[in-house]
Amino acid sequence: MATSETQDRLYFRQLLSGRDYAAGDMIANQMRNFAYLIGDRQSGDCVVVDPAYAAGDLVDILEGDGMHLSGVLVTHHHPDHVGGTMMGFTLAGLAELMDRQSVPIHVNTHEAQWVSRTTEIPMSELTAHEHGDKVAVGAVEIELLHTPGHTPGSQCFLVDGRLVAGDTLFLEGCGRTDFPGGDVNEMFRSLQQLAALSGDPTVFPGHWYSAEPSAPLEEVKRTNYVYRASNLDQWRMLMGG
Repeated sequence: MATSETQDRLYFRQLLSGRDYAAGDMIANQMRNFAYLIGDRQSGDCVVVDPAYAAGDLVDILEGDGMHLSGVLVTHHHPDHVGGTMMGFTLAGLAELMDRQSVPIHVNTHEAQWVSRTTEIPMSELTAHEHGDKVAVGAVEIELLHTPGHTPGSQCFLVDGRLVAGDTLFLEGCGRTDFPGGDVNEMFRSLQQLAALSGDPTVFPGHWYSAEPSAPLEEVKRTNYVYRASNLDQWRMLMGG
């Protein structure tokens, strides 16, 4: 449970690709990715979640707010979240950020090889985590939740009543499971795990695919079709087998 002191110290920004950063980039505008800045206003430490397209823009934004970059949190390895090359296209991202400033890159242990392969960043430069690990950004604590399904090492981040959900859970729908490493059964289990979170955190997704950019988890559970299935058999039918 966050204290009022932590709430006062928390720096949190949701930024839309093609608008708030990477402005004018047609792919960034089309993909509608969200990147996030999470930090401690008092210490000035800040991490960026999923820097792709124009990572330098994101650093400029946080520095313009008086913060300094101290790390990167990666939800998963797809280039629209971390840059790199996959399935015939290449985007800027993590590698360009590391050229500007070398900081720890926090990934799930099951995603490390995928991130390294996509971005060409050596495994030795990635910090691998298990489910439930916590990353401290100044006095702000971020809990890392392993949520496989979209990819083997997809992870979400829980901080002060906010759930940064990556491509695991959108306000409408969830991440695809038909890309390499996807698993429809694992996705069901991950969605159920998120549904069981206490405190009704606000869901902040990896893409803006809905009318609103964020919503309380209880509302998402009421309105999102992915929660119509109550067991794995129903889920498989809902997802087409």
